[in-house]
Amino acid sequence: MGNNIILETKFVADIRGSFYIPSYQRGYRWSETEVVRLLDDIYQNGKKNYCLQPVVVRKKEDRYELIDGQQRLTTLYLIYKYMKNVNPFFNEPAFTLSYQTRDQSEEFLKTLDMTKQDDNIDFWFIAKAYNTIKEWFEQDLQIRVMHIFEYLKEDVKIIWYEVGESEDAISLFTRLNIGKIPLTSAELVKAMFLSRDNAENMRREKQEEISLQWDGIERELHNESLWFFLTNSVKGEYQTRIDLVLDLIAGKEESTREKYYTFFRFDELRKEVSLDDIWKKIYQTFLTLKGWYEDHDLYHRIGYLITSGTSLHKIFALSKDKKKSEFNESLDELIKKSVAISGNYAELSYEKPLDYKRISTLLLLFNIESVRRSDGHAQRFPFDQFKHHKGSNVTWSLEHIHAQQSEGMKTQDVWKKWLELHIPSVESIGGEHSELIDEMQGAINADKLERTVFESIQQKVLGLLSVSGNTEYMHSIANLALLNTADNAALNNSTFDVKRNDIIQMDKKGQYIPFCTKMVFLKYYTPSAENQLHFWGQADRIAYIKAINDVLSDYIEPIVLEKEETK
Repeated sequence: MGNNIILETKFVADIRGSFYIPSYQRGYRWSETEVVRLLDDIYQNGKKNYCLQPVVVRKKEDRYELIDGQQRLTTLYLIYKYMKNVNPFFNEPAFTLSYQTRDQSEEFLKTLDMTKQDDNIDFWFIAKAYNTIKEWFEQDLQIRVMHIFEYLKEDVKIIWYEVGESEDAISLFTRLNIGKIPLTSAELVKAMFLSRDNAENMRREKQEEISLQWDGIERELHNESLWFFLTNSVKGEYQTRIDLVLDLIAGKEESTREKYYTFFRFDELRKEVSLDDIWKKIYQTFLTLKGWYEDHDLYHRIGYLITSGTSLHKIFALSKDKKKSEFNESLDELIKKSVAISGNYAELSYEKPLDYKRISTLLLLFNIESVRRSDGHAQRFPFDQFKHHKGSNVTWSLEHIHAQQSEGMKTQDVWKKWLELHIPSVESIGGEHSELIDEMQGAINADKLERTVFESIQQKVLGLLSVSGNTEYMHSIANLALLNTADNAALNNSTFDVKRNDIIQMDKKGQYIPFCTKMVFLKYYTPSAENQLHFWGQADRIAYIKAINDVLSDYIEPIVLEKEETK
């Protein structure tokens, strides 16, 4: 993007001049839906500042070539025509529209002679839009006309984006329309620094320096480790990543519907402070975020909060005007609140949706805090691997460490897969189990496996690969870990030894496994004297909960396994 542009905002009522639509554009095509949406947005926004999408033009002699914004500007023209028709004290639209190859359309737009609306397709769409506008106003005629007229004069702006005469208008039109790549707030804010009407206020050398630093920030934010520390967004939400920094400064919340809210805020800001100061604020904000990323403790605390649902905006606001020690205290309070419950975590159940979410959040904190507290700060929790894999979100679910149920296991293929997974475990535990293995293999080879036959064999396998006491703790936190097994019902319903073997294979292939999940299946928490390699039992549950209590002692009351605390 060059600096040969003029960029500003204008109240709709202040749009002046003659606009012509070149031959490379089709005619007016907005439907009833789009016309009503524009009117509703303006009306519902009321007296608050509101910014419409950019109108992109190129000055040619005494008129403007309208490169982008034809549909919007034509609709505004029709709104003014209607308001003039119902209130003769209002003025005609202050701008005109003409067409390089559609002389009759220009005349129809001026006269709105509805007897000709069927003469061609352009007339039909213009007439349809005008009637839609008429019907919308007539729902509350006097009130709506007075309000819309006032809002367009005092509250609603368009973004005026004027390119230089040397700009390739057809190429720009193609990018903005055919390719469906709209101007973003980030592009507009960047243009604000580089546009020719700001050349007097900012040296050319400074503009070039800003352009280089801007590209540097964008490049650094494409470091996936930094990006997924700051956000849970994989794609779609940000067309350019520097938008994240600009949105923070503008105070744009995720719920904000206005697409150009951020640019509008910067446009207001430049009326109060110099462009140089605005750039310093952008760069300093980025350096603050990068500083958090490079600080081992802040990286993990803030990363946890963002991953578990706290907005970056909230954390950023919390950091303002605070010493580092005060900021850390505030973060700790947020973390405590995020896992605070009334009662004991051991009483929560996997089967209850709210409990499921609470246990998931606590185990996420357990994983992140375990890595944060590792000796020598040698490890960092990999938020990018946890959230992102091959361009899509990674979904971590709460899984049973040792399963003894048949959740989601409804087909012969899944039953046979379950039996296949468990044969190596039955073989490995020692003793004489050849009859059971033969029975399992027979069921796998059967043309048709009946549910009753599978369930009978399954109970024998579970009896062999389970230890007493597992059933009553089946859905408790002592038997749950974060896993990404997707829709693999056979694996989800497998016993500890099968899952352990699968985790080891995943690890060998370099797949990411959350730190504590790996520790669970490697029996890291269980004292070696009590370690039964193929089973998950009482000693394992007690050791697991002790580890959670030790790591999260700053944030939660100790978890107590009621039935096992005295054993």
